[in-house]
Amino acid sequence: MRIKMSVLFIVISVLASMTNLFSQTGSSQDYNILKFGAKRDGKTVNTKSIQKAIDKCNADGGGIVTVPAGKFITGMIFLKDNVTLNLEKGSTLESSIDTTDFAADRWHKCIISMVGVQNVSLVGEGTIDGRGDKFTVANEAPNRPYVVYVQNSKNIRIKDVTLKNSARWTLRLLKAEHVFVRGVTIYSQTNYNNDGIDIDGKDIVISDCIIDCDDDAICLKSDSSNAICENVVVTNCVLRSNRNFIKFGTASSGGFKNISISNITMGKSAESHLTDWDKRIIGVDEPITGITGIVLEIVDGGTMDGVTINNITMDGVQSPIFLRLGKRTPPVGVMKNIIISNVVAKTYSLIPSIITAVPGSYIENVTLRDIIVYAKGGGNLEMATRDVIENEKGYPENRMFGDNLPGYGFYIRHAKNIVMDNVQLYLSQPDYRSAIYFDDVHDIKIRDLKADKPEGEQPIIFEKKSSGVDTDKNYN
Repeated sequence: MRIKMSVLFIVISVLASMTNLFSQTGSSQDYNILKFGAKRDGKTVNTKSIQKAIDKCNADGGGIVTVPAGKFITGMIFLKDNVTLNLEKGSTLESSIDTTDFAADRWHKCIISMVGVQNVSLVGEGTIDGRGDKFTVANEAPNRPYVVYVQNSKNIRIKDVTLKNSARWTLRLLKAEHVFVRGVTIYSQTNYNNDGIDIDGKDIVISDCIIDCDDDAICLKSDSSNAICENVVVTNCVLRSNRNFIKFGTASSGGFKNISISNITMGKSAESHLTDWDKRIIGVDEPITGITGIVLEIVDGGTMDGVTINNITMDGVQSPIFLRLGKRTPPVGVMKNIIISNVVAKTYSLIPSIITAVPGSYIENVTLRDIIVYAKGGGNLEMATRDVIENEKGYPENRMFGDNLPGYGFYIRHAKNIVMDNVQLYLSQPDYRSAIYFDDVHDIKIRDLKADKPEGEQPIIFEKKSSGVDTDKNYN
């Protein structure tokens, strides 16, 4: 109840703080970029002309800078206080492919920059095209700009625009406060690191977005040990990804607090030019799948406390849920007070949902309620009885323990106070592995479990070095 009331308070307070943004228009003057020399010929680089319009609007106290219908090539432009950049229907801001048209600092390269500003909006039915395939196509390659980059800024509204073909992450929010992102469409399948929205800040609402990208669709991060990513709401979105759909981490130095995720539909991407999962992971038969639907990670010493995830459907994923408390960067942090409920998932690998910490530490107070998983199945006896490495400093991802685990529904290790209520686990084909595998798990409460029985002699629930397993019937 405390978590639910806290989330309700977040929603009310953040939405209230956004009210002024909806009516933000500045002066009545309209600063059309054509009046400042911009050309919509698809050839001229219009960076200076667009910047002049923005600078004049800001100097006059604020207002609307209009990008009319047509294709405008641009390098990096800087939005300023009290400016609304309105992309009219039929307009496209298309990225220059000359790297000198962007900032020298690789971390700040972008098409639209909002750094150290407030009361700024990016709105309209137009498009920003990052032309990501025209930059170096490689993992972590430098000189690749974001489409939109927001840092150290407050009272930001991004609404209705289409962002596509990023050369890197598409929309980056870093140390941002009071941000409202609504109705944004993202399509990025042209380069590596093509995340949809990356969030590090507080008092942020993401809603009604459609995202299809090669890398993580929505990723919450905590890059600084001095700042927690907190008071964030993500709701009513359609997500497609070749990686992870909703992810907390990998960066997790400060941690995450008071986060609500709800009403999300997840599915595999429309295309993939960079990854064929069926050639990389034994047991995956589909070339295009997402890795994991829900990923919660604390691996850099931070704290995760107070996360609710509700009303999720997912298809085309390898694993539905992955919770990891690790020590990529010591010391080990804290992960507790998490509720995941009303989930329906269909899986495409031999890797189940995973909840695991490292030896000597525990993930605590996790409730899994009203969850239905249709597992791929096909696990053999060797998989059912194999030892699982700890891999304490490995990169946190579902396959960090191998292409399979000795449980077809859930593999849970180093955890305390786990509640599983109305969890249903079904197999698409016979499997020798237990439905749920506990290793060093304590104080477990299981109610109304429904699970297909494994082949052979393995029990439905396997217990290893575990205690306090309270079930409402004998599943073994």
